[in-house]
Amino acid sequence: MKKELGDLAAFAIVAEEKSFTRAATRLGVSQSALSHSMRGLEKRLGLQLLARTTRSVSPTAAGKALLQDLAPALERIDRSLASVRKMRDRPAGRIRLVLSHTAAHLILLPKLAQFVRNYPDIALDVTSSNDPVDLVAGEYDAGIQIGEFIQKEMIAVRVSKDMRLAAVGSPTYFESNKPPRTPRDLKDHTCIAFRFRTGTYRWEFEKGRRTLTVNPQGSLTFDAPDLVIQAALKGLGIGMAMEGVLKDKIASGRLVQVLKDWCPTFPGFFLYYPSRRNQPAALAALINKLRLTER
Repeated sequence: MKKELGDLAAFAIVAEEKSFTRAATRLGVSQSALSHSMRGLEKRLGLQLLARTTRSVSPTAAGKALLQDLAPALERIDRSLASVRKMRDRPAGRIRLVLSHTAAHLILLPKLAQFVRNYPDIALDVTSSNDPVDLVAGEYDAGIQIGEFIQKEMIAVRVSKDMRLAAVGSPTYFESNKPPRTPRDLKDHTCIAFRFRTGTYRWEFEKGRRTLTVNPQGSLTFDAPDLVIQAALKGLGIGMAMEGVLKDKIASGRLVQVLKDWCPTFPGFFLYYPSRRNQPAALAALINKLRLTER
């Protein structure tokens, strides 16, 4: 098919120029190579498309019939290619982005309104997933995820400041349960767990050189951070979520933060994508908008 398209396009130019010499110059190939291609095309079709004399070249009746359908098709292909090239130079087109629920709230949504205003020709197609995603297999252009979950071969751009998790419970819960002073005290508490597709997230704590990992024990496990937070608000136990998502609820007293000195910071979220080569202008615009410029 690739060879047929090339030969058909060359045939249309020969018919338009009515000269192998001028057509060859326009195509940037030798006259002999062009003549060979046309003979090959005619042989494959079993039809003579061009009538040749020592002085002129013109399409045969079969050639004219082919041109009637071929010329509009080639024009449509040219328009399509021109449209695609514009995507390289002008921020336009569709971007498929996959990110976690928390990244949507903390990274994308705060900047989304201005991005949409600045780039009205970009269609942003957003999928939310808390699990690590294979961008290539899922046919996504880019993703936003915690750095430790990003595949090493990906190109990653930092889009958040350092972050940390927060362990929280409601004032009602702590009225009847003594707040934990160390992670070991969590064995005496009801913990609200968060589950990835690959398994339950283990709570990791660190203080100085001491590190502890806790498997949250309780009767509730959710696959969405929002549900963990809602369960904690209802006094059902201690849950963990990003401190940035919880800060308003902690400041208002709706949630009480515990073990704060045991929760270390980490680099946070990165926007990642497969390759820098031939990067569309639309994706470059999104990267520039979300990129962390100061820490």
